[in-house]
Amino acid sequence: QPRFWVMKSASLGRSYTTNEIDEAIRARGSEITHTVSKDIARDAAKLISDGNILGWFQGGAEYGPRALGNRSIVCDARPKEMRDILNKRVKHREMWRPFATSILAERLGDWFDLQPSSTTAFMLLCGEVREEKRGLVPSIVHVDNTCRMQTLTKEDNGVYYDLVKAFEALTGTPLIINTSFNLGGEPIVETPADALHTFLRTDMDYLVLGDRIIRKE
Repeated sequence: QPRFWVMKSASLGRSYTTNEIDEAIRARGSEITHTVSKDIARDAAKLISDGNILGWFQGGAEYGPRALGNRSIVCDARPKEMRDILNKRVKHREMWRPFATSILAERLGDWFDLQPSSTTAFMLLCGEVREEKRGLVPSIVHVDNTCRMQTLTKEDNGVYYDLVKAFEALTGTPLIINTSFNLGGEPIVETPADALHTFLRTDMDYLVLGDRIIRKE
C-alpha cells in the first residue's frame, strides 16, 4: 500500500500557556529573576555561544526515549571540555557516556556520513563525524568518531530550528549539544514547575521557558 501518513513530530504532550509559565515563575519568588525575550532563538543562541548551559522548554513534551528540542538541555559542542562540564555540573552520570547533537538537516551531509531521513529526525541513528569536522566539535565526538544526531527542519521543529539556525549565524557551526532535561535516574521534566525544580538543583546557567529567560538570583 502507498504510504498515507508520515510521523513528523514526537511532541505529543500538551503545551503550557504563558500564564501557567508565569505562575510557576512566581511560585519560586526570590530564588530567580527573569526577562522576556522578543527573539528567544537569537537571545538563547547568544547565551549558548558564550559558553552557557541552558535548560530549554518549549511546546509539548516528546513521546519516547529522546529529548528532541522541547525538553532539552543544550550547550555548545565546540569547547573540548564542555562534555565534562555538562556531566559534572548538570547530568551527574558516567563520564564515558557520549552526548548527542541537534543539527540543521540541510547541513547533515557536510558534517556526517549520512543524509537526512525520517530516522535522523528522531535521533535514532549514529553516524561518523567527517574527519575534517571532528576537531571543531570535540564534545560530541565519541571514541569511535561517531555521534547520534537529530536533524532539524523549520517545518517540523519550529523555534528549536530557529535556535540552531541563529547559533550557526553567530558561530558558523550548525549544531549544538542536546541532552534530555533531567537528572540521572529521574524522568524528563514535564511541567514548567518541573523545569524550575531541576534547574535550581543543578549548575545550569539559564532556563528558557517559552520566551522567558530565567537565571538564579
